[in-house]
Amino acid sequence: MLVLDQTILRLFPPLRSAWSRQGQQARVRISGENAKAVLWGVLNPYTGHRLVQVLDKASGHRTPASKQLAAQLGIQLLWLPTQAPELNPMDQLWRDFKREVSANHQYLDIAAHVDAGVSWVLQLSPTEVLRKAGALAPGFWLRKK
Repeated sequence: MLVLDQTILRLFPPLRSAWSRQGQQARVRISGENAKAVLWGVLNPYTGHRLVQVLDKASGHRTPASKQLAAQLGIQLLWLPTQAPELNPMDQLWRDFKREVSANHQYLDIAAHVDAGVSWVLQLSPTEVLRKAGALAPGFWLRKK
């Protein structure tokens, strides 16, 4: 079994914390541009093995060609409900990535942000990946019985 998900990286990062003097508005500098890249990841929720690929202008996962290829390869697709990130271990891994690598950090360009993201995901041990993805939790819904 494999789970997959994508995440969007932006040149302008999510700002999760800032400070200013009491009673004054915090000043946030922005570049005026917001380049975008898409990281696609696949994770084995039992072993922690994962792959990360950068996509540009990728079509959705549900394209007829993707479904046809999966059928030819004998792959059964299981679609998770939309807006249910708690069900997808890869989505949980992306959440930690954005908190630890993306938030509050302005990279020089989108390529540097992508490099940092790919490196972060791949440098984790399989146990760290499974922990961050929630796959080691006692109530994990894909736990082997």
